[in-house]
Amino acid sequence: MYIHNLNPTLLSLGPLEIRWYGLMYVLGFFLAIGWMYYLRKKGKLELSKDQIWDFAFYLMLGVLIGSRLFEVFWEPMYYLSNPLNFLKIWQGGMSFHGGFVGIVTAAYFYCKKHKLNFWKMADILSIPTLFALALGRIANFINGELIGRPFQGKWCVVFPKYDDLCRHPSTLYAAGKRFIITGWLFILTFWKSFRPGFIFWNFVFWEGLGRFIVDFYRSENIYYFNNTFTMGQILSSIMIVVALYFFIKNHQNDWRKIFSK
Repeated sequence: MYIHNLNPTLLSLGPLEIRWYGLMYVLGFFLAIGWMYYLRKKGKLELSKDQIWDFAFYLMLGVLIGSRLFEVFWEPMYYLSNPLNFLKIWQGGMSFHGGFVGIVTAAYFYCKKHKLNFWKMADILSIPTLFALALGRIANFINGELIGRPFQGKWCVVFPKYDDLCRHPSTLYAAGKRFIITGWLFILTFWKSFRPGFIFWNFVFWEGLGRFIVDFYRSENIYYFNNTFTMGQILSSIMIVVALYFFIKNHQNDWRKIFSK
């Protein structure tokens, strides 16, 4: 058993606070840039250095706006009663599915504007995006939010600001499965040559499946379909189905490459 007593603030300088949650988003931004620089050096990405920074800025705006807008949809009274809460991203409250829609939308418009292959860019961005999302879940744990269901086990965690129950560290489960999926995407990137989009749909499928499973260990306030599934699981189910559709339609040969000798 572990009693959660982590400080969400990394550093305080008078009125200025540097929080772990916000730091993870900044780190994710630079991870995406570093990854694109690396692939550019390897000849796998035909973008100038200025274009890389420009593209990364588009992506950051997309993920911030998308993830926040979805949170407004889930909790309208909290944000509409005080619109400034919309800007307080360092306090948490960033929807994964909203961020996913936002970053895909931003990437699509950037690629269309600059006549880039969207699916190729989606493959490239899948690794730093998922790795940054894993770091974000660690930040959620540091914040002591998105608590798990009650559980009595050696690794259960008590979150005193909620209650004295021992619970699943569901945010760490989510971080762990994202690190594993990131490793799989990294292997695919350098293993064989696949049709553009294959790595991205692997990201969508495995992240959707992982989120669907992990949500069974997460404490949620709203359930649907006879109090069985969360909204996160419903949206993740859509991700799974759409990914399977594109696997069947466009990537059967890619799966054959994986399972062939």
